[in-house]
Amino acid sequence: MRRPPTIIFDLGGVLVENVTLSALGALLPEPCDAEVLRRRWLTSASVRAFELGRSDPPAFAVDFIAEWGLELSSDALLAEFATWPRDFFPESLDLIAELRARHVVACLTNCNQLHWAKLGGFAGQFDAVFSSHLLGRIKPDREIFETVLGLLAVEPCQVYYFDDSPACVDAAGKLGILAHLVDGPTACRQILEAGGLVAPQA
Repeated sequence: MRRPPTIIFDLGGVLVENVTLSALGALLPEPCDAEVLRRRWLTSASVRAFELGRSDPPAFAVDFIAEWGLELSSDALLAEFATWPRDFFPESLDLIAELRARHVVACLTNCNQLHWAKLGGFAGQFDAVFSSHLLGRIKPDREIFETVLGLLAVEPCQVYYFDDSPACVDAAGKLGILAHLVDGPTACRQILEAGGLVAPQA
C-alpha cells in the first residue's frame, strides 16, 4: 500500500502570523523593498548565527543592531524582536488536525530561542517539529532539507512542503520536494484540496 504524502509547513507567514518584515522595515534608517528585505534577512550574518543556535540574545542584539544600522538599544531591540511572531492563524490548527487523520504533519522553521519560547506549547499539534536553532541547520541551505528528510525517513517526492519564502521553496524544489509558495493557511488548503489530500470545504 502506497504511503500517504508527508506534509511539512513553515510557520511564520504560513501557519503563524508574522510581522518581521514590516516591523523591521519600520526600524531601518531608509525604506527597503519587501523582497529585498526578505533576501537580506535570509542571508544576514547575525540572524543566521542566532537561528543556528550559535549566539545568545545579548550577542545577537549587539550584532544585529550593528549589521542593520539601527538606532535603538539592545534591550529595546530584543523587546521589539520578541513581538514579531504573533499566533496561529485561526484556520491553521483546524487544517493541521484534519491532515493528521491521514498524514504525517511536521513543521520546519527558521527560529531562535526567543521566538521558540514564545511559540511554546504548539509542538503537540504536529507529528514532528524541526527548528533551525535546534538542528544546527538553516533554510534555505540544502542541508536542512536533507536532514529533515532523513529524520522523517521519506523520499523527496513523498513530501508536500509549504513556505512563504521563494528562496526556501526553490531550495526544497531542487531536491525533488513538492514545494509550494504560499501566504497563509487558505492558500495551503487550496493546494491540498487540488491534490486530494483534504476534502473540499462546504
